[in-house]
Amino acid sequence: MAYIFTFLLLFLAADPQTDMQKLQALFDDHREYTLQSNPLFATSQGVHDFNDRLPETGLKAQEEQHHQTGKFLHRLEEIDRNNLPEEDQLNYDIFEILLNNSIRAFELNDHLLPLNGWWDYHATFADLANRMPLNNVRDYENYLSRLKAFPDYNTGYLERMKKGLELGIVRPKIVFDDYPASVSAHITENAEENRLFEPFKNFPESVSEDDRNRLKEKGKRVIAEVVIPEFSRLHDFLVDEYIPGSADEIGITEIPGGSEYYQYLIETHTTMEISAVEIHQTGLDEVEQIRCEMMEIVEETGFGDDFDGFIEFLRTDPQFYAETAEELLKETALVLKTMDGKLPELFKTLPRLPYGIMEVPDYLAPRTATAYYSRGAADGTRAGFYAVNTYDLPSRPLYEVTALSLHEAVPGHHLQIALQQELEGLPEFRTTAGFTAFTEGWALYSERLGLEVGMYDDPYNNFGRLSYEMWRALRLVVDTGMHAKGWTRDEAIEFMAANSALSLHNIRSEVNRYIFWPGQALAYKMGEIKVRELRELAEEKLGEKFDLREFHDLVLLSGSVPLSVLEENVKLYIDGHLAD
Repeated sequence: MAYIFTFLLLFLAADPQTDMQKLQALFDDHREYTLQSNPLFATSQGVHDFNDRLPETGLKAQEEQHHQTGKFLHRLEEIDRNNLPEEDQLNYDIFEILLNNSIRAFELNDHLLPLNGWWDYHATFADLANRMPLNNVRDYENYLSRLKAFPDYNTGYLERMKKGLELGIVRPKIVFDDYPASVSAHITENAEENRLFEPFKNFPESVSEDDRNRLKEKGKRVIAEVVIPEFSRLHDFLVDEYIPGSADEIGITEIPGGSEYYQYLIETHTTMEISAVEIHQTGLDEVEQIRCEMMEIVEETGFGDDFDGFIEFLRTDPQFYAETAEELLKETALVLKTMDGKLPELFKTLPRLPYGIMEVPDYLAPRTATAYYSRGAADGTRAGFYAVNTYDLPSRPLYEVTALSLHEAVPGHHLQIALQQELEGLPEFRTTAGFTAFTEGWALYSERLGLEVGMYDDPYNNFGRLSYEMWRALRLVVDTGMHAKGWTRDEAIEFMAANSALSLHNIRSEVNRYIFWPGQALAYKMGEIKVRELRELAEEKLGEKFDLREFHDLVLLSGSVPLSVLEENVKLYIDGHLAD
């Protein structure tokens, strides 16, 4: 009898359901913790229980988050991975990667560098009205509560930057030339002129006249007495303390612990164990190969081997530039509506969520990228948006519009991210988490897909595509050059200008971005190389059995995953088809 009882205990202890239940409970607890600790994320996920709050952002909150992440990792390690079904083993592995990345980031003081020049916290806060529902009185009260919480939110970030100053963990001085303007744009003379006051100018019909007047006065007072002074406090801190105390050297490896930190950034963004030296050489090889393709077009258009002359022609001929912002937006819309009609040729599964086109806000336009994508709400209440930079039109050539639009909207970021948000049967972190090499690698791969459906209808548009591919290859060279090989900013600019048709304005902005945000730009080309490599492998192995639409489903319907996981998925797909 004792023997049977002991056997039963062992059997129950080894029951796979027990480990599956533990894993699911862990995912659920982590999800709940994430929603409560980051109310802005919760809102974006359609969870509106915390719409009146902002996250805690100070050093204590960062330490608490690090502590909690460690506890989640410990719980994960107590689960026997071998007892899990194959799909849950993959969920386990991806979750483990995400937790370890978060732990390493904290240990390497990533939280002391909260500014990277790309939708920094003050810019995101200034866009608050577009990031939460404003459909009734309760929504407006929540909005006001978040406006009132801005001082604590701001204080937490200032605390982290001050700690960074104390330890010498700061961004380079050179990238801050025009940065304060992104803050001062929100220091308006009166509340009515402030971007955050916009919701109080146009109320939904559900709000009564009395409530409109009350909320409007309340909004005016909170913005004037709370919000604007906080933007002033941030501006003064940057101008008086942070920028004067920032680094003279541009390389991230120059800060304390910088070499280890840069290697972490490389591995996190590329999801590969690879060195800066290897990436640099990959970049040089890609630049050489793409340059050969470019020269074919230079010769085809009558410029012989005069690459510089052709580039000068592209940079100066009026036919390649819009005269108005409206013209640029219309050209963008035409490209995307054309591509919309071709998507079924390339994809079996398309997202339900639509996307729109908008202009980059004025306060961001002078110092941000040519374009960017903002994901829609997971609950379908807000579309995704492709933001087009209409500032300085002579630096926005029309021959780049096709490649840029395919990257940012469809079949690039919008198609991939919206599909991921709509995936069913996966833990929720798999529908929200992103790996830069996958997300940006897919978007760069998407630019090339335009070739397969006739989107590059003249040599100039195709040269624009090659110029964008070259741009991503150049990133491999200049990012590692500045952060691991001692390159100066001018050397990076000169290298990019000599090898691409990008405008000098864009080149300078981009080089500043790589200085400000080390490692992130490496993900694009490294990810695209892997996607193309895996497609070529599938085409070669499967021959007539290869189905492009099916292959794209395979790539996209697991969400954003590390490149090693993508490679394993593709190899299993190939083996399965060969066995049929």
